[in-house]
Amino acid sequence: MNYTNNLKAVVLLEDGTLFTGKAVANKEFTSFGEICFNTGMTGYQEIFTDPSYFGQLMLTTNAHIGNYGVNHNESESSSIKISGLVCKNFSYHPSRVDSHHSLEDFLEQNHIYAVSDIDTRALTEYIRINGAMNAVISTRVNEINTLKQELSVHPNMAGLELSSKVSTPNTYEIIPEGSVKYKVAVLDLGIKENILRHLKKRGCHLKVFPWNTTYNEMIQFQPDAFFLSNGPGDPKTLTTVVEVVKQIIAKNHPMFGICLGHQIISLAMSINTFKMHHGHRGINHPVKNLITGKSEITSQNHGFSVSYDEAKQHPEVEITHVHLNDGSVAGIRLKNKDCFSVQYHPEAGPGPNDATYLFDNFIQMIENKLN
Repeated sequence: MNYTNNLKAVVLLEDGTLFTGKAVANKEFTSFGEICFNTGMTGYQEIFTDPSYFGQLMLTTNAHIGNYGVNHNESESSSIKISGLVCKNFSYHPSRVDSHHSLEDFLEQNHIYAVSDIDTRALTEYIRINGAMNAVISTRVNEINTLKQELSVHPNMAGLELSSKVSTPNTYEIIPEGSVKYKVAVLDLGIKENILRHLKKRGCHLKVFPWNTTYNEMIQFQPDAFFLSNGPGDPKTLTTVVEVVKQIIAKNHPMFGICLGHQIISLAMSINTFKMHHGHRGINHPVKNLITGKSEITSQNHGFSVSYDEAKQHPEVEITHVHLNDGSVAGIRLKNKDCFSVQYHPEAGPGPNDATYLFDNFIQMIENKLN
């Protein structure tokens, strides 16, 4: 592709700050979303297909994006979930032998647009100082005032319910090869494929339910345990899900929650959640396990968090993990129930495998309950 002839494009923030660059494809476009940055050096395909990023413009801090193309086996969902991409250097010709497509083709197939040649260091620093905010990427470089007006009415992430946009519309089952050891009901709030792979690998017969499934509907599966997935949006909007989780906790079914699932469990215990200044997104976040005293490098993707003070003061909750950069809550467990959760992604994809032991802990919890 002759990308020297690409259209000019802009990244316009809701406070009026403007960055100029080029459209990755020679097509006119305008895309809105909350702009956030991810610091991962690799894993762009997994990031772009992570349902937790639905409704967000992704700013990648790595200088080169697209250099190893796209492989069918590395997507975390059936399609790209980000609303647009902002990067420094876009690689049109992947060099990896087993790439099935270029990133350019992958974006085009999913009708997602990208802006390159942006000063991503400056934009990332601006977000770190001023916080995550809505933005628009567009080739309408001569219509800045009109773009400002359109951006001013775009809904903020706080108060948005988005799980319904990415959850499975229909219940489905995943059965492991060989003997089935456990039955796990999975509530899909925007689940990543690698979570399902980890549970399947450990002998779990999974039944994945849509986000708005009731407790009575799930319990008909006669599960040994429940799993609450990651997902996008403001956890406070999922009031019906919170009520379902309260029922699961009351019956003391073994339960494990990740990211949004972690926040839902906290809300079910009357612990407040809040929108963070600019969130945690990357694959090198340090977390300390307060039970073992060991630290781990984790993959994280969240713009909301759980109140540390309320969790600390709750008589039935123990904080098990903390983020070492800012001291925020990274994990909890209920003292008198078979329930725990973490704010990060132990399944990685992308990221390190330091935290995969949490799936083993979940399996051990199920075995203890069954025995």
